Amino acid sequence: MSNPLYDALLAPHRDSDATFITLPDGGHIKYRAFHDRVLQVAHALAVCGLQPGDRLALQVEKSVSALEIYAACIASGIIFLPLNNAYTMDEIGYFLHDATAALFICDPAREAQFASVAKAAGAQLMTLSADGTGSFSTLSAGVPASFKVIERTGDDIAALLYTSGTTGRSKGAMLTQTNLVSNAQVLVELWRISSADRLLHALPIFHAHGLFVAVNTTLLAGAEMIFLPGFKLDPVVAALPQATTMMGVPTFYTRLLDEPRFTSDLVRNMRLFISGSAPLLAETHEAFEARTGHRILERYGMTETGMNTSNPYDGERRAGTVGFALPGVELRITAEGSDTEVADGEIGIIEVRGPNVFKGYWQMPDKTREELREDGFLITGDLGRRDADGYVHIVGRNKDLIISGGYNVYPKEIEMVLDETPWVRESAAFGVPHPDFGEGVVAVVVTQPGCKADIAALRDGMVKRLAKYKQPKEVIVIDELPRNTMGKVQKNLLRDTFANLFIRATEAGTG
Repeated sequence: MSNPLYDALLAPHRDSDATFITLPDGGHIKYRAFHDRVLQVAHALAVCGLQPGDRLALQVEKSVSALEIYAACIASGIIFLPLNNAYTMDEIGYFLHDATAALFICDPAREAQFASVAKAAGAQLMTLSADGTGSFSTLSAGVPASFKVIERTGDDIAALLYTSGTTGRSKGAMLTQTNLVSNAQVLVELWRISSADRLLHALPIFHAHGLFVAVNTTLLAGAEMIFLPGFKLDPVVAALPQATTMMGVPTFYTRLLDEPRFTSDLVRNMRLFISGSAPLLAETHEAFEARTGHRILERYGMTETGMNTSNPYDGERRAGTVGFALPGVELRITAEGSDTEVADGEIGIIEVRGPNVFKGYWQMPDKTREELREDGFLITGDLGRRDADGYVHIVGRNKDLIISGGYNVYPKEIEMVLDETPWVRESAAFGVPHPDFGEGVVAVVVTQPGCKADIAALRDGMVKRLAKYKQPKEVIVIDELPRNTMGKVQKNLLRDTFANLFIRATEAGTG
């Protein structure tokens, strides 16, 4: 019997009395207890009629119970589909339909809201709350903690992660057992993660960073997690003296630097701070080192690949760069529209190949062929360059992707909603530097002739259609969109025009 993810992440700990999770109230969950509970949850999924290869969609608050469902999917061969808590009913409906989910588990508070959506998609609907109650919890508590782990191959799909598309249609990235296992193995070795580590986990677990990078590496190493529901300063400050490692997005580090209690003495037991999911400003990197003596280790990844590069554990962690390609990962920088590599120092499209690269997009063979070359290289769409010392610099995104607070936002999704507003003639959405979120979403709109802008109503409409992190932080009315001779909107000019928008607002005390 073989199941690569279960064999690597769960099987070694089934009889271990080591602590896996420390809870905010000081309670502890041992590895043995977690493993037993995972088998019980897997049994419950079988009672629900789920078969290997079926899709389970999960939109719940961060909890140990949610982790148990993820691990039970691994043991069951079920494809795990985590969904951002901010997604609206319309967005959830699309994901359930597209993935043909067999089961959707949501928060009890949203059960009535999602009942019709789940029914229309042909998915069972069950509930799970942050405190461990709900219809799925009741079911799983009533079955034995026994389950025969399902055999899987490295090429079998383990997870389906949706990433927004430039056409407005979200794409489901198919991540295999090999993708997830290989990435975790490389990171554990590269970042020296061991059973002696205690990870301060304040990230969401519906995101690849908090789930596949943080949780998978912890399980693989047999380490411990201080499992916080989210990032709030008081609990994080209280937990830091007990932690040895922390993974975060730039927002975490900027907020810590604004906190007077955050000192070198507070982090005296820390071994490693890691940042990703959004660009870390060089100024933040330098201010953090000056305050704590620690140089943050920045890395680069994406939904379709997990991690691709990392600054070194030993050696210079160079501010403003994402380091070198991971062992086993090939990275090249090519001229747009070809597979010809550019010279060091020149900007091109980053492409990667390795065991971490996804299988393709769910039910989108044409899109898969467009972005995944026959030789196995994925065209990331990110613009980058390699300096004389081999460090990779991310300089932009060819597809106008915005990364705000660690979440991917594609302008087309926003523009489609804006353009449906009766008084809006046309719109453009883009990202500009933001001191807290890395990038802030900005939208500019042009009004229909003779119509008056109603920004308040526009924002109200977006609340119902778009997750909060996708909603523009500023909506600005302009006379016309800048275009080139071919009629294409020149977003580079818009980004230049409004580049200091959030910086000025912060300096003025309004950001």
